[in-house]
Amino acid sequence: MTAPLTIAIDGPAASGKGTLARRLAAHFGLPHLDTGLTYRAVAQALLQVGLPLDNEALAVEVASGIDLAALDRQVLSAHEVGEAASKIAVMGAVRRILVEKQREFASSARGAVLDGRDIGTVVLPGADVKLYVTASAQVRARRRYEESIAAGGKVDYDDILADIQRRDERDMARADSPLRPAEDAHLIDTSEMDIEAAFRAALEVIDSARGAKQA
Repeated sequence: MTAPLTIAIDGPAASGKGTLARRLAAHFGLPHLDTGLTYRAVAQALLQVGLPLDNEALAVEVASGIDLAALDRQVLSAHEVGEAASKIAVMGAVRRILVEKQREFASSARGAVLDGRDIGTVVLPGADVKLYVTASAQVRARRRYEESIAAGGKVDYDDILADIQRRDERDMARADSPLRPAEDAHLIDTSEMDIEAAFRAALEVIDSARGAKQA
């Protein structure tokens, strides 16, 4: 039987970590979890019934009932859900509940690929491989802009850049589980990489780590 493989992928918004995580999960036949969707699911549940986003007790109650198998990426990807989720993500009690659910997801016999902002540092500090995927704020804003235009949206590049910079600051400055690379994470800067190049770079890191473990 093949040994389980757990891959932790962290990084800021629009760095390409989600696309890379899905590619790696498909390549290795592993379950994948975008942990950001768990926070979005809590936010969306509160928005749906008009409940306040600043009530931690309510958010904890909702988080306790979130089913990780029922996360709908399309619904949860809405911009307003993302904005609401950023308010939920700073709540320590909510984070603790969702982290336990995320760890449970990763405990499958095969292993798993998890991506987010605190996977290598908090959720899976013992992961077999840790990747920190990043890119300049300008490149990430350009990606978001082009995605929105391609989808028929009317957006402004400067607004997207400002939004990404605000999000980076919020994620990196929060007291509970701030965004930062784990000490033993491998950095992949995708500023000048397409997904294929990032995928090859990640595979090289993973294959090397697995080889060292088996030696």
